[in-house]
Amino acid sequence: MCKAWRGSRIAVLLLSGAMLAGCAEINLFAHGAKSVVGQEPPPPAASAAPNYKIGKPYQVAGVWYYPQEDFSYDETGIASWYGPNFHAKLTANGEVFDQDAVTAAHKTLQMPCVARVTNLENGRSIIVRINDRGPFVNGRILDLSRHSAQLLGMEGKGTAKVRVQVLNEESRVLAGKLKPDSAGNEPKLAQAAPRGSVVAETLPPPPGAHAKLAAPELSSSAPAPAQRGMTADAVENQLANQEVKTVPVHATNIYVQAGSFARHDNALRVQARLSSVGTAQIQQANVQGKPVFRVRLGPLASVEDADRMLDAVVAAGQPDARLVVD
Repeated sequence: MCKAWRGSRIAVLLLSGAMLAGCAEINLFAHGAKSVVGQEPPPPAASAAPNYKIGKPYQVAGVWYYPQEDFSYDETGIASWYGPNFHAKLTANGEVFDQDAVTAAHKTLQMPCVARVTNLENGRSIIVRINDRGPFVNGRILDLSRHSAQLLGMEGKGTAKVRVQVLNEESRVLAGKLKPDSAGNEPKLAQAAPRGSVVAETLPPPPGAHAKLAAPELSSSAPAPAQRGMTADAVENQLANQEVKTVPVHATNIYVQAGSFARHDNALRVQARLSSVGTAQIQQANVQGKPVFRVRLGPLASVEDADRMLDAVVAAGQPDARLVVD
């Protein structure tokens, strides 16, 4: 069993306690009950009630999360995957989790939304439906269904460096279809793409080892949204009839980012505080035309090394530290 699964099982126990304390925004079954190896999974829960959901702030294992709509989300980090232990349980927005569908879980994004996920280690790229909350393991930005992990070539390894990009128009169309109407009636929710409808092809090594990562284009058989007028049916077809694509990727490294600050002196204080943990560097960047100062440690040789460093940085007084991939 991979390390990502062991971490997920620990997170499940912590999550269950948080829910019993009153965290109603996370579904009890989304990351909970265990299945028995060798037995068929139980049938879907009769109480399934799919809906469009953002949710209120919630706390898991002492960490607060703040859900919000974000149609321009674009982030790199480490992804893990989940499957048999959660198959046929309810997701956080009331859908039924299918480990053989192309779906994913995120801690704060609106549900459902549509995102392109690219494996930065091999260039494989797919479109997923985000319909669940998680992963509640520090240092992970996305939990993929088992089949999504298979398509991305990361099932055996358990984790991968990824880029996650919310598809703006597709997600807005889906949100518009799924939000309750003025009378509060919930419209019918389209189900996630089943395994049999996704085409996976044999892929060569990604071209351009040092080429700049570029967002893959839509399939040539499907005109761009602006050309064809994106509809909810078109979004569903795109999810159900996609192919695994390859895009150019460049060599990436994993860092622990202890914090990002508008003032250089604040970054210096954190750098000094972490001197006993490791050598922290201050990197200046521009965000929306304004300078920010990022305190980072690394690069780290592996996800395991990065996890250990992240734990040490958090223990040193930086609870918002996270793993980043550049």
